Amino acid sequence: MLVLALDTATARITAGVVDLGPDGPPVTLAGRDAVGARAHAELLAPAVRDALAEAGHTRRDLDAVVVGLGPGPFTGLRVGLVTAVAMGDALGLPVHGVPTHDAVAAGLPGRTLVVTDARRREVYWSLVVDGVRTHGPEVIAPALLAERDLGRLDAVLGDAADRVGGDPDAAPGPGPEGLVAVAAPALRAGDVPGPLVPLYLRRPDAVPPGAPKTVTRDAERSGEHADGGAGPSGGA
Repeated sequence: MLVLALDTATARITAGVVDLGPDGPPVTLAGRDAVGARAHAELLAPAVRDALAEAGHTRRDLDAVVVGLGPGPFTGLRVGLVTAVAMGDALGLPVHGVPTHDAVAAGLPGRTLVVTDARRREVYWSLVVDGVRTHGPEVIAPALLAERDLGRLDAVLGDAADRVGGDPDAAPGPGPEGLVAVAAPALRAGDVPGPLVPLYLRRPDAVPPGAPKTVTRDAERSGEHADGGAGPSGGA
């Protein structure tokens, strides 16, 4: 099974072509990582194109798409989700969403703390024990996370790991194999994926305007009455 894996939940844009057999771990045939916290839309499509070319395949050879659901900042995260959905619709492929933090810690034994940048001086965090997420994802200030009693940790990973004493270069984001490994049971079973539900964890900055205040409505009514008095029925 040939799977395209995508993730734009962090500053690192990940795209990879992965071979998933009937058993055993997935194998990345070609992958691309690009860094650009505010350039996901510009970098993802070329990364997909180059990964497919290096793997010697085209989009028509794909059997499925796997995409990271976050947590991540709204603008960057939705680039990967929209791209995955668009490719799935165009090619008639199932699109499976997986939590990005699960993919970072996929296949690792022991207790892994995953910490990624949430901006606004905050981080997203999850605790994964032997491949199973037991806490999170949540958004929190790094100082408050450092105060949490999480027990013994075998690894601290993610692009914000250095804010709590880890190494951000060890695994700054999920790799293609990790993304596909999380989705592997569903892919092999031929499960029909449900709707993609992104893990934003925050309310969007832009919100629809609310109803005008009572004072405003009263003022508008007063203006309408005033205008009516100067209309055609009251003058030349």
